[in-house]
Amino acid sequence: MELLDEGVVPEHARGVKREAREFAAEHIAPAAQEYHNSGEYPWEILEAGMDAGLVAQDVGEEYGGRGLDLHEMLAVAEEFFRADAGIGLTMMLASFGAEIVEEFGSEEQKEEYLRPVAENEVVTGLAASEPETGSDLAGMTTSAERRGDEWVLDGEKYWIGNAVEGDWVTLYAKTGDSDDRYSNYSLFIVPTDAPGYEAEHIPEKIGMRASKQGHVVLDDCRIPEENLIGVEGAGFYMLAEFFNHGRVVVGGHGLGLAAAAIEEAWEFVHGRQAFGRDVSEFQAVQHILADMRMEFESARALTWRAADRVADQDNAGLWAAMAKTKATETANDCAERAMQLHGGRSILRDRRVSRVYRDVRIPVIYEGANEIQRNLIYSQSTF
Repeated sequence: MELLDEGVVPEHARGVKREAREFAAEHIAPAAQEYHNSGEYPWEILEAGMDAGLVAQDVGEEYGGRGLDLHEMLAVAEEFFRADAGIGLTMMLASFGAEIVEEFGSEEQKEEYLRPVAENEVVTGLAASEPETGSDLAGMTTSAERRGDEWVLDGEKYWIGNAVEGDWVTLYAKTGDSDDRYSNYSLFIVPTDAPGYEAEHIPEKIGMRASKQGHVVLDDCRIPEENLIGVEGAGFYMLAEFFNHGRVVVGGHGLGLAAAAIEEAWEFVHGRQAFGRDVSEFQAVQHILADMRMEFESARALTWRAADRVADQDNAGLWAAMAKTKATETANDCAERAMQLHGGRSILRDRRVSRVYRDVRIPVIYEGANEIQRNLIYSQSTF
């Protein structure tokens, strides 16, 4: 049973998908349980991924990357997250937010900040969420005030990947106070060694433990005036466009996790006896597996179709929201059913299915909680 087959993958994305699969089998899967138990940052695997040309390579070739497109990044996400979500997320967050600099930044910013990311010399992250505000991008309170030739940042950011490990972050802050709440935000490049930037790891998570997030405190944090990305007041719109691509890739996170759950359930019920029969011979079990397979295939078809639509900028917000919601919720459903089929053994910490069950709770929240995605789906649907 090959769930993540190449049938729906465009031909140009199949090569990198095979690269990601081979890397995941050699480096990610064998170390997954160890890193889940320890909660350590998987530097060695990240560096191996850099050497393999699988980290930060969606950056264009002119700035040192491979120029991987949305379909190729989706293909990579499926394979990494099937092997392990925590390590997979670390691999994909190493350049998170840098794409905004490539799209909207100045040539000077691209050379100074983007190129080292693509050449795997530094790690970066995106700082948007706050302790009291997550999915409401127009409700953030962290502020940036222009003073002379500097911007002064004050506030807090939370759930920030590579807040501690990163060399710089793309940071979202309030720069205006107009009646149009969507035009009050801007994006900045903030080096993590800037005066007034402090970060620490948040408490341990139940899942994706190999991926580290941080709590950032900005206290009179000063950065050069030229670290503004693009146009002042356009941050909300730039971030919304960025998340359209990101949510399709998060759909790949869900697909990889769902595939892992189905694989574990299938293998377990086909090798266990109960009441003198193989567990897989019970019709109730067969129906559960059939439902899991149908939901997975539906989610995968939708996600890859969404990749086409988002790449073509064809009602991108709608399709990205649908893909993210369907794929991540399918992962939750498949993991829960896989746990039930495993019975008591499902709660043992050394079981892959137990790790998947913990991990699936997270993608339904990040990149905009699924309840917010439903708002977007409704508001952007036309009949």
